[in-house]
Amino acid sequence: MTHHASSGPASINGLAEQIAAVLAEPGTTHGLARSLRAAAKEIELHQHHRAGRSACPTGRIDDAPTRVQIGGGTHRIDGFFNIDAVPPADLLWDVREGIPLRDAGVELLFSEHFLEHIDYPRSAKHYAREAFRVLMPGGRLITGVPDAGFVLGQYPAPPEHSAEMIDRWYAKRDCRGDINTYLDLINYVFRDQDDDPVYHAHYWAYDHEKLVQLFGEAGFTTVEPWTFDPSLANPKRRWGSAYVVATK
Repeated sequence: MTHHASSGPASINGLAEQIAAVLAEPGTTHGLARSLRAAAKEIELHQHHRAGRSACPTGRIDDAPTRVQIGGGTHRIDGFFNIDAVPPADLLWDVREGIPLRDAGVELLFSEHFLEHIDYPRSAKHYAREAFRVLMPGGRLITGVPDAGFVLGQYPAPPEHSAEMIDRWYAKRDCRGDINTYLDLINYVFRDQDDDPVYHAHYWAYDHEKLVQLFGEAGFTTVEPWTFDPSLANPKRRWGSAYVVATK
């Protein structure tokens, strides 16, 4: 009789323990350790998602919030229901698997510095379609991302021109000493690395044109620049970011 391994919580927990044990071994090579750290992060997200899924097994929550924040982390907005893959959140949920809200019930959906952390095209385009689905007619999607156009527009540049970006974005990161040229800075913006165990890497870069294309393809009627509002957005994100508002 063929034995099929369980894919339930016990199996996932066992895998996490095995990964931790291999990472603790001094002989584990650098390349394998990088891959295993990425897997360990995904296992953690999977476990949080399972916890959220247990509260709404149909994939749709009973509540019908009209103002929703995606991936807010510790930046909470008064009056917004926050969905995130990691705590703290009103609902733990990996939105790469969809947005757990009913059709056409949301008035305003907000996210900033989230989209670049999910893979493109599968997850990013799926998220855009899901955002369109859950918004009511005339509903708005506000999205902020690191502005790749802003970074590329200053290339080539001498090292001193990158000082403000480094101070604003990487002052508390271990990678600061490895940004030795302006091209290093561009590389970090486009595909940020895993030097910080609590940080999630960048998977795709966006500018205004790309956001217009992404949300237009998902069905939004208009996609326009959004005037930064610190009552919603994190003031620390204003510099070097691109924000758009897409209307259904």
